[in-house]
Amino acid sequence: MQRRSFLKQAGLGAVAAGAAVSAPALAQDSPSLSWRLASGFPGALDLRVGAGQAFCKFVSDATGGKFTIRQQADGEIAPAADLMDAVGTAKVECAHVSSSLYFAKNPAFCFDSAVPFGLDASRMNAWMLEGDGLRLTRELFKAQKIVNFPLGNTGPQMGGWSKREIKRATDLKDLKMRVDGLAGQVLAHLGVAPQQADLAKLAEAVEKDGLEAVAGTGAAEDAKLGLNKVGKFYYGPSWWAASEQLSLYINEEAWTKLPKHYQAVVEAAALAVHVKTTAAFDARNPAALAQLAAAGAQVRAFPRSVMDAAFEAAQQVYKELNEKDAKFKAIYDSYMGFRDNGMPWFRLTEGAYDQYLGVALSARS
Repeated sequence: MQRRSFLKQAGLGAVAAGAAVSAPALAQDSPSLSWRLASGFPGALDLRVGAGQAFCKFVSDATGGKFTIRQQADGEIAPAADLMDAVGTAKVECAHVSSSLYFAKNPAFCFDSAVPFGLDASRMNAWMLEGDGLRLTRELFKAQKIVNFPLGNTGPQMGGWSKREIKRATDLKDLKMRVDGLAGQVLAHLGVAPQQADLAKLAEAVEKDGLEAVAGTGAAEDAKLGLNKVGKFYYGPSWWAASEQLSLYINEEAWTKLPKHYQAVVEAAALAVHVKTTAAFDARNPAALAQLAAAGAQVRAFPRSVMDAAFEAAQQVYKELNEKDAKFKAIYDSYMGFRDNGMPWFRLTEGAYDQYLGVALSARS
């Protein structure tokens, strides 16, 4: 199976611990190749951009400079929204993106990234690499002439920023919120008015368009993007993205033509950088949250009633999508089945441990 191959080959990353595989270990006739990787992330999101850079460096180091991949800045090859097509048509050999961006093309692509009430980072890894995730998403991407690999995960996310205090589900009615994709569709069921706005022009959108809220990601990225300019109330958790997997897209023909040992290096590089990027997000977000709170952010948890209403709205959206598309339903059944089957174990272990530790530390402070 594809996921087994990915894990087997990725063992290189663990053995080398991110260091280069020596050039003599490669065949002497290894071709010199030069690719480009199009980044789908703005420079301010340095952990995402850095993941692409680290991947490129790993491949070059591991092949003794024979196989180089040069990362291109966001928008240099094509806008992020067009990178799936750019890779599929071989305009560029590969790209680093979040598959949630392509919701309008096919909502099922979101399973390669994040969906409402979905998997956290560790369980996403388990579904992709030990469950059927990689197989099912690769079947989906095959029609786009793309081979996909996990390449980073943001870990836990926050819900977002709001001018309004949200005490009940009715407080969401007519809330002008920058949000799109599956999250936007679910929130629309709750009365939210989804908006499109350039993150670089948030202040203008607030002043001229009456923007009242914006979906966030993690504290570190929200701070970098200045999302706290929209409102002072900072809500979590992000029920629409318990984690967000980032993905490497490779043109199928370009991938097939790679020598097998180069394919092995790419797989190892992707997994090594995937793990390191997730760790980087987990390391940065706690300090960033404390800094945002110290600067005036009112950090709140979504009330249970709001979470319940969102959960029910999500089930309605999934029902509609499942009825429309059998392929969406096949991935949905695997993904959510994996979530549900694992819940008793994680609730008894991680969930109970975190709940106890939170209470115990609060009692000591």
